[in-house]
Amino acid sequence: MVNPTAAPPPVFDVAVIGGGIVGAAIARELAGTTATVALVEARADVGDGTSKANTAILHTGFDATPGTLESRLVARGYELLGAYAERTGIPVERTGALLVAWTDDELAALPRLRKKAEANGYLGCELVDADEVYRRVPRLGSGALGGLTVPGESITCTWTTNLALATDARRLGTELFLGHRVTAVRAEDGHTVLVTDRGEIRARWVVNAAGLGADVVDRLFGHDRFTVTPRRGELLVFDKLSRPMVPLIVLPVPSKLGKGVLVSPTIYGNVMLGPTAEDLTDKTATGTSESGFEFLLDKGRRLMPDLLDEEVTATYAGLRAATEHGDYVIESDADQRYVLVGGIRSTGLTAGMAIAEHVRALLAEAGFAPPDRAELPIPPWMPNLGEAFPRPYRDAERIAADPAYGTVVCFCERVTAGELRDAFASDLPPADLDGLRRRTRVLNGRCQGFFCGAAVDKVLRQHLSSRGAQS
Repeated sequence: MVNPTAAPPPVFDVAVIGGGIVGAAIARELAGTTATVALVEARADVGDGTSKANTAILHTGFDATPGTLESRLVARGYELLGAYAERTGIPVERTGALLVAWTDDELAALPRLRKKAEANGYLGCELVDADEVYRRVPRLGSGALGGLTVPGESITCTWTTNLALATDARRLGTELFLGHRVTAVRAEDGHTVLVTDRGEIRARWVVNAAGLGADVVDRLFGHDRFTVTPRRGELLVFDKLSRPMVPLIVLPVPSKLGKGVLVSPTIYGNVMLGPTAEDLTDKTATGTSESGFEFLLDKGRRLMPDLLDEEVTATYAGLRAATEHGDYVIESDADQRYVLVGGIRSTGLTAGMAIAEHVRALLAEAGFAPPDRAELPIPPWMPNLGEAFPRPYRDAERIAADPAYGTVVCFCERVTAGELRDAFASDLPPADLDGLRRRTRVLNGRCQGFFCGAAVDKVLRQHLSSRGAQS
């Protein structure tokens, strides 16, 4: 029986579908205006899809295809995210990168790649000979013929980036709908109804930033513009003891087959080797494979054979939203009050904030241009997950003020009880162990939770139980 006195459901100005980096950035951008914003995510946490598993490189855009929307937004996003990281504590290490040529054809391609970088507005690349290559990376395998430097390439934390943007959006008033998978849409008088598996959400405008599911959502609106092909990228993560071997990002010279396999330090102090590039049909196939590992080990023997003597502490795979188009697919439909943000590959980490700017401009062109808020709160300061920056377990002053920061729970990653407590008390607390891992690095070390897993699981269950009792 319908309650006649019940308040009608709210109609948001904008609903953004997808809580990854791009969707969170768009929600944050629009929530900085007087608009009311909903962020709708199918999973139980933000950043739990494509955004959580990539190479976490802050790209200069030096190798993008000149003149594309992607090249423009990556270059702009590089500046925006770099500045935002300084304001929010997102860890960034300015390691630089080095493209290494192993064949005469690759060596001949380096000058063309420098010209390509210049066409993209990046002027920092320099050609170097083999001696300089080995001076910069002494443990590189034998046979390198030369290289191209890219000093602006950096490593960062994709988890913290996503969480910072989503937290910022929420503090700006965005209403977050987690665990709401959009299954249908219908038009009503002046707005769109998003039918989800947990109820209906109404909005005057809809932005589709659903990542791997963007093509499915686009078809719900009656379009057939592109198909997302999940491209699996598998990576090997080596122990922190190997980090001195890889002082910067070592990139392959790209070919017609793709960008190839890199060796890179991570913001957490490890070294990674990968990724593979395998087109699949299953958008949930994030498992690793024996053939993928064999491929990476073969590449590793050529790139840096000494690295393979180190321990592999983790393996993972991510899915990129590849499409048949060679560029981002970002289009607006004023009649439907709908914006598609599709085909955002791994460069979305860097370009996310610029994509958000671009979407806001498209909305303005289509007739939706709410003014900026008169005053914005200070953006959130995020817990540091970077190995090169101060961590609580080493902060004597912080421990003296609160002993929980001196109580180590995860010894591999030196995660303390205070950090776990803070994660649970945050604006966006974790819903499961993977969410807690992304917020603290717990379970992410050499033992992969063998020693601390039970204790961490107990803390999580206590938190979830307490939260359930309060609600």
